This record gives sequence, C-alpha cells and structure tokens, in this order.
Amino acid sequence: MALTRRSVWAAVVLCAVSVSGARAESVWDALRAPGSVVVLRHSHAPGAFDPPDAKLEDCSTQRNLDESGRAQAARIGEVFRQNAIAVGKILSSPRCRCLDTARLAFGQAQPWDVLQGALNDSELRRRRLAETKNAIDAHRSGAPLVLVTHGSVVTDLTGLNIRMGEFVVLRRAADGTLAVAGRLYVE
Repeated sequence: MALTRRSVWAAVVLCAVSVSGARAESVWDALRAPGSVVVLRHSHAPGAFDPPDAKLEDCSTQRNLDESGRAQAARIGEVFRQNAIAVGKILSSPRCRCLDTARLAFGQAQPWDVLQGALNDSELRRRRLAETKNAIDAHRSGAPLVLVTHGSVVTDLTGLNIRMGEFVVLRRAADGTLAVAGRLYVE
C-alpha cells in the first residue's frame, strides 16, 4: 500500500505527541541512522519577533543572538561532536539568528528562504511548509540533514512547541515514513 505525503506527515505529528520524553541516547542513535533529519530552533535571541523594518541583508535591523545564544549554539555543535555525529547538508532560515546558530554550531550554513516561515501570510506559509516537507522527504540516506529555523516552522512540521536551542530528530522507518525520534534541549 503506497502512503501519501499527507499520511506520512500526519504520522510525524502523531508520533511527536508520544515521544516528547524520549531519552537523549535514543536521539543520538536516531541521528546515526541514514536519512535522519534535525530540525533546530535557533539559539537564544531575546525578544519575540523582528522589528517591522527588519531587513534580511542587514543583521543590525534584526533580532539577534545574545551572548548566551552564541554560547548555546557553540554547545550544540560540541554535543554533536561529543556524540560523534557528523552532519550533512545544513539549510538555514536567512534570518541572522538562524544563520549564526548554524555557523557557530556546525561551521557552515546555506540560507534557504523557505525556512523563515510566513506568520502573516497563510498561503505563503502553506507553500513554504510544503517545500520544506519535500526537501525532508527527498533526504533518504547519508548524514543528517540539518534545518535551522524558527519555532513556528518547527511546530508546523512536527506539532511540537520547542524552546530556542532545542532540536527535534526525525528518522525514517523501514516503510519509508518519518517519525519523531525525540527532541533535545542544549542549555
């Protein structure tokens, strides 16, 4: 029986509810499986939203990581290294707090507009979510795909509401469906 994309993503959201207390060891084990995906909410950045006049090309106009957020991002990378997890492609929202989180944690990032979400435009939000799901669906092997994004995008993808600096791990089951393997917060 072939699964539709809608049923695969419904399974991700349903699984998310049951694994919120998953142990850290299972998260690292899941990351060692080919085709896993990390959905990371950017590290600590004080405030709630960018100012209305924020510009993507000018970090000084955006909400940015503070000192604790930069240190947190570095610790995220360190725990990946301590657990011998080499990551693959790293895609990030073009917002500076996301790019900085990715670069401080993993040394690199490829900006991808889709990962910035769209809080106030439901049609754009739906299209960007579909593009993100397509990228995740296409990642079937190799080192983990890392997506660095915002809380609203994480919630849209997984049904989970996570803290800044927390990540969710998706792993592919034998039948090809995705499941939330767990989540981990790095202080």
